[in-house]
Amino acid sequence: MQENDQETEVVEEEIPATGEAVDQVEAEDQGEVEEEKLSPEAEALKWKEAAIRAAADLDNYRKRMARERSDDLRFARGGLIEELLPVFDNFAMGLQMAEQEQDSMIYKGMAMVKGQMEDFLSSQGVKEVAAEGVFDPNFHEAVAEEVKEGADAGEILFVKRKGYLLHDRLLRAAAVIVAKGPEEEAEETGANEEGAE
Repeated sequence: MQENDQETEVVEEEIPATGEAVDQVEAEDQGEVEEEKLSPEAEALKWKEAAIRAAADLDNYRKRMARERSDDLRFARGGLIEELLPVFDNFAMGLQMAEQEQDSMIYKGMAMVKGQMEDFLSSQGVKEVAAEGVFDPNFHEAVAEEVKEGADAGEILFVKRKGYLLHDRLLRAAAVIVAKGPEEEAEETGANEEGAE
């Protein structure tokens, strides 16, 4: 019983180094020798260059952080404004319906509120996307195509929903109806005639 209660001693033996370990030790020794061979002027120059590089890295980091912080502050309200845009759209539709009675107090009150909303959006850096002329996929979303005489292919005919920019960043694309090109009309006419036969 007493033999089992005694602690067993662990004897660590030194393991002979393999070829790789020996090479690594020799390389470290050579590195120390090379460092010792540097003159004090060369050593000072080496550390000076390292300090300049570290200072430049720190300066770049500070500039990048300041730029990111500035962007964060500029676009911080983007999500909230984006969620409010459908409310503004619905309010504009209601105002359009109330326009039939422009002398009513309801219309006048709604028009004042719309003006305040527009002032709020512009103070936050929100601008309306221009939706005239030629369709631009960067700012417009084509929801339909229509045939219109005298209109060029890809010309914006009607705006279904306004688009907005926040500090030159697209917040919401304008939903537009664009004109069909003459070649598209001819293809559809040809397909309809073949289907009729």
